[in-house]
Amino acid sequence: MNGEIVLYQDHQRDQLVEIWYRAVCLTHTFLSEEDIQFYKILVQNEALNAYEIWVEVNARNEPTGFIGLDGTKIEMLFVDPVYHGKGIGSRLIKHAEKLRGRNLKVDVNEQNDGAHAFYKHYGFVQIDRSELDGSGRPFPLLHLELNG
Repeated sequence: MNGEIVLYQDHQRDQLVEIWYRAVCLTHTFLSEEDIQFYKILVQNEALNAYEIWVEVNARNEPTGFIGLDGTKIEMLFVDPVYHGKGIGSRLIKHAEKLRGRNLKVDVNEQNDGAHAFYKHYGFVQIDRSELDGSGRPFPLLHLELNG
């Protein structure tokens, strides 16, 4: 059964930070624990308030994944590793498409092969590359946009 996608509420903060943390530890193996803690603080204190966040919740109203939008740009998309491969990421992108149309853009870490493959499978194509991430750290980004 598919979950319901709802607008983020502040009481979900700790749960989303925990989903972010578990997903990053699993998928961002190129980051040190120090790097992860740096970004965790940004997610906890800034990112969840800076973007339009949509959350998929299960039948028990527990968050299973979330997407953060800034206009047509996907700023974050994280799914609880327990639920990887169950279509949550795709449903969240489809939800973003309903809200913003098919001109979506996203940046992915070049070293995150799984995310790059996920977006490519969904129809995103690479349009550019940056040597540094958005925080000026040496983690190259691939700039992708939805083709179609």
